[in-house]
Amino acid sequence: MERVLANKANFLAEHGYEIYIVTSDQMDRMPFYPLDDRIQQIDLNINYQKNNNQSFINKLKNYPDKQKKHRQALEALLDRIKPDITISMYGNEVSFLWKIKDRSRKFLEIHFSRYKRLLYQRKGLFRLADLWLTYVDYQLVKRYEKFIVLTAEDCADWGSLPNIVVIPNAVTALNTVPSLLNSKSVSAIGRYDFQKGFDLLIYAWEKVASTFPDWVLTIYGDGELKTAYETQIEALNLKGKIKLMPATKEISKVYQNTSILALSSRYEGLPMVLLEGMSVGLPIVAFACKCGPRDLIEHGKNGFLVKPGDIDQLAENIRLLINNEALRTAMGKEALHKVKNYQPDYIMNKWIKLFESKAND
Repeated sequence: MERVLANKANFLAEHGYEIYIVTSDQMDRMPFYPLDDRIQQIDLNINYQKNNNQSFINKLKNYPDKQKKHRQALEALLDRIKPDITISMYGNEVSFLWKIKDRSRKFLEIHFSRYKRLLYQRKGLFRLADLWLTYVDYQLVKRYEKFIVLTAEDCADWGSLPNIVVIPNAVTALNTVPSLLNSKSVSAIGRYDFQKGFDLLIYAWEKVASTFPDWVLTIYGDGELKTAYETQIEALNLKGKIKLMPATKEISKVYQNTSILALSSRYEGLPMVLLEGMSVGLPIVAFACKCGPRDLIEHGKNGFLVKPGDIDQLAENIRLLINNEALRTAMGKEALHKVKNYQPDYIMNKWIKLFESKAND
């Protein structure tokens, strides 16, 4: 989401738009991706993250106060800067932004699927909360002038909402040449958390490494599950065959030195790593999770779609690509062709048309 926001904000700033990025939990950290100097960044210092890993009761107790503080701060800011359009990326402001009477048009964009909360597979009170919030989500999205989703698949899940619009993510311009697809390397990229499913990919790689011991899986990212992954890798005797590498700003070099891109996510919105990998001509092996992979991957043509959670099939498709360089090359060419539909100028023109449309069109 941060990559998408940076790409979009930079494009709009370059085209004469006055852009503010308003955060609640930046906590004096620098943006990971560079932003145009004309973009103004404002943090409201709400600090929701402090309660992230706390008990249900702790969250229930503290969240209302933080919501009140957040609304007051955002309302004062919008009254001061007087934007024409205010866009929520489905953060903690989603429940009240539509209520703020500052005369700006309120848009909402979602970077996950409609049912992503239920895919957490949480238990007890958290499960009940996820069911309730999934219902609340549906009521909230109707309150916004425009509700932007990333895929046709997710649009269908939301149903016939009059305000829904499909605008996919644009591919990041990596300014690099396609991969030669000749390195003995499979890459995966993302946060070390439940969503990205790297635990499943590690189990799959155990099956791949037994057949192709000279190939290496490298997972780029960081997060709370790093220690768990290290323990899993050691328990499966995969040290040296799987590398956990930190997140990098030199992502184009990663893609260039990769022959296959793997995506093991339990849920997505429209994965930027797939768009970026395809733009460098990488064949993809991905779980057909909600949402995104089905929009981007034509099974057997530019990659393989695998039933979500099917570790054996994930491993089998990776082995098939490892064993067949001609197939990797053919799929890589198809990936380059497919990604032409996600170029920045084309996608951002959709946003600009939305901005320039009349309210409630």
